[in-house]
Parts: sequence; structure tokens; C-alpha cells
Amino acid sequence: MGDKVDLINEEDIRRTVEHFTKNVYRAKDGSSFCEAIERKCQALFAKDYQFTVIHNGNGELCSHYPTKLIIQEYEVSSEDHPGAAVEPLYDIAKLRDFMYKTRLARCRGRFVVPVILFDGKHICRSATLAGGAEIYGRSGLHYIFSGGLSQAVEPNDTGIVGSASNNDWPLMDRVRAADINLLQMLSVTHICDLMLENKKVKFGVYVSSSEKIDKERRYDDFCLISTPYPGCEFFKDYRDNGFNAEGIKFDWSQQFVDASLSIPDSVVAGTTIDWHMYRAWDLIKITQNYLKLQLSIITKNDAGLLVHCISGWDRTPLFISLLRLSLWADGRVNASLTAIEILYLTISYDWLLFGHNLSDRLDKGEDIFFFCFNFLRHITSSEFSVVRPNRTINSSCESMVLLDKNSGSVLDGSIPSSHSSSKNTSHKNLDGFEGTSQFSENQLKCNSVIETEFYPGKSNALYSSSEGPSGTSNPVSSPIEVPLKEILELAKNEATPPSACGSWQMVSGLGTIHDATTPQSSPISQRSEKSSLSSASTDAWSDLQEGQTTRKQKLEEVSHLFRRIYSSVVKGRDYPEAGGITTVFDSISSKIGFKNL
Repeated sequence: MGDKVDLINEEDIRRTVEHFTKNVYRAKDGSSFCEAIERKCQALFAKDYQFTVIHNGNGELCSHYPTKLIIQEYEVSSEDHPGAAVEPLYDIAKLRDFMYKTRLARCRGRFVVPVILFDGKHICRSATLAGGAEIYGRSGLHYIFSGGLSQAVEPNDTGIVGSASNNDWPLMDRVRAADINLLQMLSVTHICDLMLENKKVKFGVYVSSSEKIDKERRYDDFCLISTPYPGCEFFKDYRDNGFNAEGIKFDWSQQFVDASLSIPDSVVAGTTIDWHMYRAWDLIKITQNYLKLQLSIITKNDAGLLVHCISGWDRTPLFISLLRLSLWADGRVNASLTAIEILYLTISYDWLLFGHNLSDRLDKGEDIFFFCFNFLRHITSSEFSVVRPNRTINSSCESMVLLDKNSGSVLDGSIPSSHSSSKNTSHKNLDGFEGTSQFSENQLKCNSVIETEFYPGKSNALYSSSEGPSGTSNPVSSPIEVPLKEILELAKNEATPPSACGSWQMVSGLGTIHDATTPQSSPISQRSEKSSLSSASTDAWSDLQEGQTTRKQKLEEVSHLFRRIYSSVVKGRDYPEAGGITTVFDSISSKIGFKNL
């Protein structure tokens, strides 16, 4: 398996992109070239995961999906499991049956499929919910072409609840119930909807719906997140602007746009973004912030995430691909793959095999596919990393926290929510918003993870475009970046006496605040404590620097490779060059084995 993966090179990517620009993938076509792509994708997944395959044959599950759906179950390595087989996580026959029964529930039969495994949680993709016209229309066609055999969903022991008879349980209820059961089987709790509309209308007919407006409130048990994002047509403006996304803003006043940004408070609490301003963001900012939101969701929750737009083959692969590449750059998914391998995998599996119509998009100038990989330069910083720098500092039970004596701002410590006895101290976060931080002594105890939270002065609860913020000021906690470099440099300088800390005070892991000039322990214990912090923080800062440099280089390498290969295949377009990263790649090309970068 490994030998086959090693054969993947730039020519494989070039040939795949060339095929992609001329052909739309359909499972029933039986292309030998696409069969070879699927085999290579399986080999790439096998480097890091145990998976099972659900067969889609001639497209009997979905004609726009791969003939072999890869269901990742466990992260594995040759060291941990030398030749040992791990028991499958799913009953594949039952899972396939669920998928078969839910294909009427979503547009174009594009049911929920897990495509990324992160910390045991699935990131899934699909289309949006199908409207009644499509559900009943497709059901009728299936009935006709099956020779009169009903293919409707039947209640059984899989957990679908309802009447014991097909005839007295409406079709809409049955397929929606099956869809919900599939989501529950995959442990998905959050649904991120990228649609600009509540319902898609074509020729005066509602052709799709969405979870957020289900009249029967069937999806109320899920955390529904409405993040309206411009469709592929908008990317013609991106092309016409010389492939420069800066300053390109979507026209939210268009009549068909009736979905508003809606994020539950529990999800907003994981960000420091002023979401009320989303309509003022340009293409770069809105993509960055939505990606941050999705990363925050999958990191902070114990269950999975579903991402979808309308059909699930333009905006959906954009964010699925960005999620995969960002997590890969952090070493958290597909960790064994090289830059060439991850580029091949995401182009082939996330875009081509899930039905993106690149040839049509190129004809119309809707370069959303190119935007995805050109955009990687905008997510290289630690803001998008799930490996948080403030999680590696404390190496002993009595962790150290720095408190600014003048402002009361905790730069590195554990600040809980407003419970029990607490103190209020005003401070600003990095965006300059005024707020209050609340903490209590019993929260400044030994923690294996140091968290820093910020409480904005105004509520982050979101409202529809016709409404405005309520004006309430309920605090919402959010993580903020901390000045680790300054803190760690201070800790590393062992020759500096405590009084040199100036206005800084040391807060011990037990919550006691003592002035730098007031001895609180013996000189020996002070030196031991200081040395321990210095050693741990030096190692942490070194690891942090190395990790962020690696992340930046990895994403820039993928972006550079893509643009060079893509420009050689798609002729007649003035695609941007590598820009400012050419020098970076020249300097590291000898280390990573690439020539003439």
C-alpha cells in the first residue's frame, strides 16, 4: 500500500486536474481513470486510518458520489498496530441501509457522508434538505423505474420511530426521520448551513428546504448554525478582479437572499468575532471567520459537524477542503501525507469524486475551485490552528499566571464563567473591545490546560437582518491570543531579579497574588520554581515557534504547488503567481526535495 502512495507525484495531480477540467464525475460512468483515482485515495487514507468502504456501484446510492465511500473509523499507525486488525466501528450493512433510505431526504440524493475524522469526531458533508416537490417526485420515479416496488423508508429496529405501516406515515416524515437517525448514528450534533436562502426557488417552485425552517421542528435537537455564504456565481467577481479577493463584497440586498446569520450563544462563546458585522466583510474576511467558527465547533465539542450548502458541490467542498488542509497543517488529520499527497487527496476526493462541475465553472468564470487553494495563504497564522499555544505552558501542578497589576488583565491563566465568588476587572482584548474578566481563587488551581477567556462588554447573541442587537450586555466568554513571546522571554531570563518584572505580579497555581518584591517562599524554592517555569516555557515557546513555522510552510507549499500545476493545465488565464512566498520555497526546497519551486 505504501509503495503505491509513494508513486503519487506532480504528474498525477496534473493529469487529475486536466481530467477534471473536461469531465464531470458520475459514478455510473465507470471511468477507468476515476477508478484509479479512487484506489489511490484509499491508499492515502490507509496511511493514517482504519476505514471501511460503502459501495455505491453504479450510483445506486447517489450518482454524484464516489463508487466507494470511505468511512474512517480509527486513527492507526504501524507502530501502534503492527499488522493487527481493529474491530470495525460500524455495522456497514446497517449504515449503508441508512444511507439508502435517506437519499430522498436531501437535494439530488446527496445524503450525509463523513469525510474527515478529527479526534474521533466526524466532519460530514451533504446537500441541504429536499423540498416536498423533489421528495415526492423522486419517490415516484424510483417507484416507476423499480418496476412498481416501493423504495420508501419503512420503520424498523434501526431506531426510526413512527407508525408500523408505510401507508399511514407521510413520506416527508419518514425520510426526514431517516436523515435524523443517520446523523445520530454518526454522532453529528452541529449543522453548519451555508445557504443564502431559507428555501431555494426555481421557476417559482420551492426545490429545497433547510433544517433551520423545518415546520415540524424535527431538527431542534441539533445545534443549527446559519452562516450564509456567497454562491459560486459570486466568484466571477473574484475572477474579474484579477483573482484578488480583497475588497470584494457580496451584495446582501439581492431579493433572493433571505437567510440571516444565526449562531447560538453557546457557539458564539468560542469566538472573539463581532458577528453582527458579517455583511460588511469582504470575501477574505467572511471565509476566514466562517472557517474559524467551524474549527472552533469541531475542537470544542465532543461530537461531529455537518457542513452543507444547497447541492453540496461548490461551497461545501470549499470549506471541507479548507478544514482538511488546515487540520493537516496542524498534524491533526491525514498526518502522514506529504504536501503532494494531501493536495492530490483533497482535489480528487473532496472535489472531483463528489461531483464538482469544474468545466462548467471555468466556462462561466466562477473560479471557486481556484479560490480555495489560492486562499491558503490567508490561513497560515496561529489564529487558525487547533494546536493552541497556551496549552503547552504548565508542566507542573503549581502553574504560574501573569497578572498586570495596573490593568488587572490576566495574560495567561484560567478565567471561569461568572459563578461563585468572583472579581470584576476591566480590560481590553486584542481587538480593543472593553469588557470585564471574572475569576475566582478556586479556579486558579492546578490545571493540565491553561485557558484564557475574554468577556465582551456587549452580548454576541445574533439576530436576523431585520432585527438588531437587543442592547443587552450579558458577557460571553471567548478565547483570546496571549502575548506568549513576551511572557516566555521574561521567564527565560533567569538572571533577571523578580523586581525587574516591574508592574507584573506572579499569581501562583494556588491563586495567591504576591508582589514581586515581597518574598513568599524560601530562596531555594523560588529558584526551583523559577527554573521549572523557565525550562517548561522555553520548551513550549520553541515547540510553538516550530509548529507555527511548519504550519505556514506546509500550507504555502500546497498553495504554491497547486497554482503552478493549475496554471499549466488551464491556459489563457492570468492566474496569480506564488507572490511573496516564492522566496520561502526557494529557501526550503532543498529540505523538502522539490526542484525549481
